[in-house]
Amino acid sequence: MMGSCVVPVLIGLVLLQMHKISECHKIEVTPDSGTIVVFTKKPDQDLDCDVCKDEGPSQSCNSKLDLAEARPTIVTFNCSQPGDVFTVEINQKIDCSPTACSIIAVHPDSTRFLEFNRTFNWDLKVQSSQRFQLDFPAPGMRQIKPSESCPDKHTYTIITYQRSGPNSIGTFCRNGTISRIQALFKGRVSLEVPKDTALNPSDFKVSIGPDTEALVVVDVKLPRGLPSVEFFTPNYGTGHYSEDKMKWNFAVEPMQNFTVLFQHYTPPACQKEKVLVGYALGDKTSFTTDPKDIQPFNKQGDFSLTLTNCEAKKGSNGLSLNINVTVFRGGTPYLCTVDLRNEEGLSLQIENKNPESYCEMSLNSVVQEKIVVPAGTKADLSFLDCPVQDLQLTATKTIDCPSASSRDTSGTSLTIPTLDPSLHVPLHQFTWLLRVLDPGTVDLTSPIKVLHQSVPDKECNDRVSLLISETDGSNIGQFCSLAEGTIQKIQIKGNVSITVTPKTIKDLSQEKGPFLKVAMSPEITENVIYTVSPSVLGPMYLATPNWPDGLNPSSSVTWIVSVPQEHKVELQFTNVSKPICDSGHTEVAIRPLDPQGQTQSWREDQIFVNTVIQQQSFFLNVSNCEPKSGSFAVLSKVTLYKEAKNFLSIILAVVGVLLLLVIIALIVVCVIRKRKKKPMTNRSSIFLPRGKPFLPGNATFPKSRADNESHVYASIDDSTMYGNFADKNQPAEVDNRPWSNGHQVDAYHPFTGPSDSTPSAKDSSAEYSMDGRGGDRDAYQPFLSPPNTFNLARPRSPLVSQGSIRFEDRRMIDNELHTFKSFGDINPIRLSADESRLQPQMGSDTDSNTEPEYEEAI
Repeated sequence: MMGSCVVPVLIGLVLLQMHKISECHKIEVTPDSGTIVVFTKKPDQDLDCDVCKDEGPSQSCNSKLDLAEARPTIVTFNCSQPGDVFTVEINQKIDCSPTACSIIAVHPDSTRFLEFNRTFNWDLKVQSSQRFQLDFPAPGMRQIKPSESCPDKHTYTIITYQRSGPNSIGTFCRNGTISRIQALFKGRVSLEVPKDTALNPSDFKVSIGPDTEALVVVDVKLPRGLPSVEFFTPNYGTGHYSEDKMKWNFAVEPMQNFTVLFQHYTPPACQKEKVLVGYALGDKTSFTTDPKDIQPFNKQGDFSLTLTNCEAKKGSNGLSLNINVTVFRGGTPYLCTVDLRNEEGLSLQIENKNPESYCEMSLNSVVQEKIVVPAGTKADLSFLDCPVQDLQLTATKTIDCPSASSRDTSGTSLTIPTLDPSLHVPLHQFTWLLRVLDPGTVDLTSPIKVLHQSVPDKECNDRVSLLISETDGSNIGQFCSLAEGTIQKIQIKGNVSITVTPKTIKDLSQEKGPFLKVAMSPEITENVIYTVSPSVLGPMYLATPNWPDGLNPSSSVTWIVSVPQEHKVELQFTNVSKPICDSGHTEVAIRPLDPQGQTQSWREDQIFVNTVIQQQSFFLNVSNCEPKSGSFAVLSKVTLYKEAKNFLSIILAVVGVLLLLVIIALIVVCVIRKRKKKPMTNRSSIFLPRGKPFLPGNATFPKSRADNESHVYASIDDSTMYGNFADKNQPAEVDNRPWSNGHQVDAYHPFTGPSDSTPSAKDSSAEYSMDGRGGDRDAYQPFLSPPNTFNLARPRSPLVSQGSIRFEDRRMIDNELHTFKSFGDINPIRLSADESRLQPQMGSDTDSNTEPEYEEAI
């Protein structure tokens, strides 16, 4: 019976032990050299949770654990949430002896014990006659009341240890005016950080400070524009009882005035002496006053304040004082009033761009680092010692664009409104915010010139520059209006921001505009569409929005490029950066405006064609993917050329026409010459009897050689006929046929035709025709009168005129016709050797194949 009860008890103990083990929290701690890590249980915690050191038989557990050895130690908490029960202190000792402490930078470890409330303690030790010095980096430390906490949850406390006991110099936060603190003898600097707060401390340096009579010395730098600073005496709230001196050194910026005010003063119960306040203004003026008197007011320059306490009675009130120092500017400010109630959507902003100047600006009597006048308000502005060149005025105007369905076709011109003339600040920048209420597209055009996009190879040099951006902050590009610009229109989907800044002028208020004209159109699918017209005067550059940075993810841009007739465009991709796409693909597409044209496109994983030639207007579309890494940006160069005509074909055509004309001219000349020579090819004899001339008829052979007897010779006298013209090279053995120079010749037959009733030439000249000489060529026709005949060609013209008595025809020397002795019968004549070579073609009775010519008998 008893055994059955023992087993469940043992099982329960084992389960309880396993539960406790499962709730344990174990960490490994390795303290730095010279550092002690202390785990302390919070006093208000009743939870059964201990901290244990090491493991196994040597493990020891307690409510507090100190670790000083610089070795790894296993620390176990027998609860699951030890950060709610324990706090951690990290203590480090710094011995500032004359030989061991020069300058030591203190930086606590920020990676350990995040689940605990942490307190970092630095114990500083110097000789009894010396003092330690703490230097804080800019912007310094700010003193607060002991009951307050710091915004960043990093609270510093400085304590000095005297023979009378510890004295709290004060509680401090980061980002203040205190740059240095000196304290006598030894002390401690503590930093408290709550759990689950990342440690981000201000590093400070520890060194030995100079000799001074004061218990504590605080150095303060009062910047410009800081309205007031508060400081507290040691042990503020509980009281300071020792007869000590406390000193504050204030560095005041030039052109600044200060005023000291004592607040919440609690006088001590002095046993001897009294509380005094001493001032040192610069190097010459010093005085002492009572804390209850009026303190220095509206003074300039650096000063020091020394508070000397009396020896107070214990158990009574100690010295407690809150010192307030106010810094402000002296002098006469410039005042002006800005009224924006009549200018819808216009707001102003004024900044001082020179941090070294002593300018002080106020809005409605409140000092401001930056003045902002909201739209639709009226404000009083004050400027003290503010040079105009150090101030920068920017203005913003919000415009609600009408919907694309409205009938407003005139558009809106962007101009700079006239500002209050009393505001003597140059306008540095003006921005128009175009808000599209309904889905639509903003169309931007230049009312005067044409837009040009500024790129590194061709930047804007106009008086002003226009930055066009989307409202999400991505820039589309920098533009200006130029006569040689190429961008006719820019279409942007959604809201648009347009900022104008000066380039060659100092004040934008001198430029009234209009700078751009705004119109609305139906919503487009692309983010941006450009309409461009390249010029032959120079190249045009097309840059994707936000160049040289990448195009926005999943966005696209299109250029509509107009190409004039008889021109062509050379498109070069001069700079292309490709991303690695996470989804989708980038694409560059070129498509002619003609729907029948061929589209060319490339993706990021394809090789781009460097140069593309287009002879007609086209679209250039660039679209981005969802990039995984990298960016997509494209810069292209467009050059317009006038199409060069095919001069070779023109020259060949002209040469061909000229050759054709030459051929036609040659044909015409040949025909004319042939017609002129045609009568000369007909044999004719001219007989001039006494009386009237008559035509002997057609001298051509009407019949072929086979049908007529022209080749029949009556008689040939060889010696007389061929004696003078015999060919010496002719062989002696010839046949009996008549030959002349190796050619067969005919004999001359005397004229036996009728000579009676001869009509005059004038009676029959009208009937005579060169081309048609009657149907019967054998019929008799009278001779032409000598004036109407044509002169027969003479192969060898004599040098002596034929009309001269001395003229002799050598061809007729041995001829019986050389001398006409009588008018009787005509003797036969012989043909010349040259004329005997002309033989008629056989088998032809046409004019073109006539008998050889015979020389005119004289």
